[in-house]
Amino acid sequence: MTELCYVYAVTRPFDGALPEGLAGVAGTPPRLLAHDGLLAVLGDVPADDFSEEPLRARLEDLDWLTSTARAHEAVIGALAAVTSPLPLRLATVCNDDGGVRRLLDSGRERFTRCLERLDGRVEWGVKAYAREAPETSRDDATTSTGPKGPTGPTGPTGAPSGRDYLRQRLRQRNARSSILAEADTGSRLLHQELSRRAEDVRVHRLQDARLPGVPRGNVLNAAYLLPREQSEAFVEEVRRLGARSPGIRVELTGPWAPYSFADVTDPAREGSEGR
Repeated sequence: MTELCYVYAVTRPFDGALPEGLAGVAGTPPRLLAHDGLLAVLGDVPADDFSEEPLRARLEDLDWLTSTARAHEAVIGALAAVTSPLPLRLATVCNDDGGVRRLLDSGRERFTRCLERLDGRVEWGVKAYAREAPETSRDDATTSTGPKGPTGPTGPTGAPSGRDYLRQRLRQRNARSSILAEADTGSRLLHQELSRRAEDVRVHRLQDARLPGVPRGNVLNAAYLLPREQSEAFVEEVRRLGARSPGIRVELTGPWAPYSFADVTDPAREGSEGR
C-alpha cells in the first residue's frame, strides 16, 4: 500500500522521546525526521485516504474529521510535554521524507522565527457564557404549547389575549437583552484583565449554539499565550476574575501547545510545495 507523510509539527531537536504506544493519525506511531537544525514530527498514512482527491472528500466526513483531529491533537499534546512544538495545520501531507525536507527548507525562516517566539510558551483557552441562557426566561416557563393549546395569561375564552401576549413577549425580549448585556460587559472586563497578563492574545469566533454539544450564550472565545512557568498564576487569576463576574460563567482549558499562535504561512500550501 502506498503511503504518504503526515506532518504534525516542527520543533527544534530535543532530549527525550515520545511516549511508547502513542498512536497518531491512521493509527500509526509518529516518528522524527531531523534536517539541518529542525525536526519534523510525522507519521506514515495511506495514500488512499490522504492523497489530494480522497482527502478532499474525507474532510467533508464529520466523523472521520473528528477522529483525525483527536489523533493529531494527541501527538501535539505528547510533544508539548517534552518540547515547544510548532503545530502545523490538520492534514499537512508530503509525498515522502524528501518532501518533508523540502517543506522544512522552504519554511525555514518562518519556522525558526516562530519557534523562537513560542519557546517555553503555552496556550490557555478561555470561554465565557451568559449565566442564564438568553433564549429562556421565567416568562418562557409560564407559557407552553400542548394538545390543548397555550397556557398562561388568558382572556375570556381561555386563550391569551393579544395585549397580554405582546406584553409577555416584550418582557422576554427585555430579559434576554439584559442578560446578554451583563454578560458582554463581564466578558470584556475579563478579557481586558487577562490580556494584560498574556504575551499575546487571539480572539476566536464565538461558538455557534446550533452545533451539537455547544452551550448557548457564548460571549468570549479567546486564547492567551504566556510562559509555561506563569501558568499557575494565570489559572488562579482566571478563577478569581470569574468569581467576580456575576453575569458570566467562565470555562478554562489548557495548557495547550500554542495552536492559535503558530501563524506561519498556510501549512497546507507548504505541504503541497514539499510534495
